[in-house]
Amino acid sequence: FLQQQHRLARKLYLVSASSQKLVNRVAQHLPLFEASQGSDEKTNLKGAAKLQAIKKLAGSSDFDYAGNESADLAIWEKSANAITVNASPNLKSRAAQVTNVSQSFDRDVAGLKNLFKAMRLHQWLKNGLLFLPPALAHQLGDIDSFVSVLLAFLSFSLCASSVYLLNDLLDLEADRQHTSKRLRPFAAGTLPLSWGLVASPILLLAAFSLALQLPMAFVLILAIYYLLTLFYSFALKSVAIVDVLVLAGLYTLRIIAGAVAISVTPTFWLLAFSMFLFLSLAIVKRFTELDNLRNQNRHQVAGRGYLAGDIQVMSMLGSASGFMAVLVFALYINAEETRRLYATPEILWLICPLLLYLISRIWLLAHRGVLHEDPVVFAITDHRSQFVVLMCALLVWAATGTWLN
Repeated sequence: FLQQQHRLARKLYLVSASSQKLVNRVAQHLPLFEASQGSDEKTNLKGAAKLQAIKKLAGSSDFDYAGNESADLAIWEKSANAITVNASPNLKSRAAQVTNVSQSFDRDVAGLKNLFKAMRLHQWLKNGLLFLPPALAHQLGDIDSFVSVLLAFLSFSLCASSVYLLNDLLDLEADRQHTSKRLRPFAAGTLPLSWGLVASPILLLAAFSLALQLPMAFVLILAIYYLLTLFYSFALKSVAIVDVLVLAGLYTLRIIAGAVAISVTPTFWLLAFSMFLFLSLAIVKRFTELDNLRNQNRHQVAGRGYLAGDIQVMSMLGSASGFMAVLVFALYINAEETRRLYATPEILWLICPLLLYLISRIWLLAHRGVLHEDPVVFAITDHRSQFVVLMCALLVWAATGTWLN
């Protein structure tokens, strides 16, 4: 609207109660104004003081004024037209009583819909890993175990959403420069920042309230998960290699939490397999970011510790980690505890080529530049990946020998 008015040769002035330093930055970003003026150590440019400044700039000419709070009513009384910006219905009504409201610009806020989007409910699918230990321990059929792991799932999901909201608030500048993250509700301005400041601690409180219904060991793991994600958000995500190791560790923590929720001990094999597999997927995420960076002819990812030239090294590390996960699974098949859990563990060998296909395909798509920046979400929503996971689950069930009874 301002650019349009500027093209019509209207004189535009930026007068704000904000600090003069901030006003100068806005004026530099939008070179549309004849003059710009803000508050300083002596004058708070608000209400009557702002009106006086505007009269000096406009002289005897009529002026239109754009504002957004009740202090602007004193200025609207003397203006030819009022322009309201993100104003409440009550303020709009009061402005209309003192002058003509010619324009209203309202933030496109969809309330709870955008809050749920910021909470990233689709990411809750990752917490399905908590169901893996009871499934492998053949306890999902037990009602008490299922209820316990369901509470654990909800607790982890609420905690994760709390972190997502906080992380988005911290990453506003970096997200606004990102090709896809700029569309996130806070970065796009479709959700007020105050909603995140309120919702994040409420979700965290709800998460730990649910966790208290489970063994104290689960509460401890949830606390470790939360603190580690905070540490990641504030510092570790900018440290190359450490960031992907932390991400892989957070996925492995989910598996440990699922085991603790039903008071079973996760096997060394499961934890080692998880660490290598999710390290590979975490590196895929960084690989796609570097690939996008290279396509944009940029040198470094904002807020990350990687350079565009690191892409080949990350590719080698990631693919090697994925194949190490398959090797761990192959060794697990011959382990003594495996033979106690499965009637025909030989069937599990058929899972190895499926895992090799899944990991190889993800890396192939990453190199082609068609992979989503979150490979875990891709694997969950991709039909071929879903089919592979379903086949693996059927083979695990077949290996138990229950179908023979």
